[in-house]
Amino acid sequence: MLTIHGRINSINVQKVVLTCEELKLPYKRIDAGGAFGIVKTPEYLAMNPNSLVPVLVDGSFVLWESNTILRYLAAKHGEGTLWSKDIKKRALSDRWMDWQSSAFYNAYANAFRGLVRTPTDQRNTAEIEASIAATHPMMAILEAELEGKKFLVGAKPTMGDLALVPTIFRWLNMPVKRPASPNVEAWVARLAARPGYGNALVLPIT
Repeated sequence: MLTIHGRINSINVQKVVLTCEELKLPYKRIDAGGAFGIVKTPEYLAMNPNSLVPVLVDGSFVLWESNTILRYLAAKHGEGTLWSKDIKKRALSDRWMDWQSSAFYNAYANAFRGLVRTPTDQRNTAEIEASIAATHPMMAILEAELEGKKFLVGAKPTMGDLALVPTIFRWLNMPVKRPASPNVEAWVARLAARPGYGNALVLPIT
């Protein structure tokens, strides 16, 4: 059985949980990081010297970095589904994974940290507003991409969908004003309705 180390309110842990659910892989998850601590213990640092979550343990094999874990699980267990046999389709899926961890995350992260994880009297309003403004064009890119499509690449979810949806789910449930994104909202709802996804896409966001 796979073991996932990491708290469920981490989008990076959520990615891995969604992948296991989509592939119907048995796993157990152990809380770590944030309020749970653990990540700076010698035992945890031996698995991940960055003291971050998640960590995947597959038998004697230990792996960190969430998108790398997704690619590993998809390649090992999801060939033809999450891991397309068509190298071009796989590259398109890969692209959305990298976009999530770079362009979109960099745009929205300060708004999330400021509005969700920072006490009201300690918030940097200018920083939050700049982050919200930077996120709107990112959402417009995704909205346009999903026009007339069920998923990002093809008729079924791929690893790109699973890597991106926790972040977008979080954004859509943050207390901010945002332009309507019907294509994105329908895509999130489509994924959230899949079996087991309620184990990762949880409210309230924290």
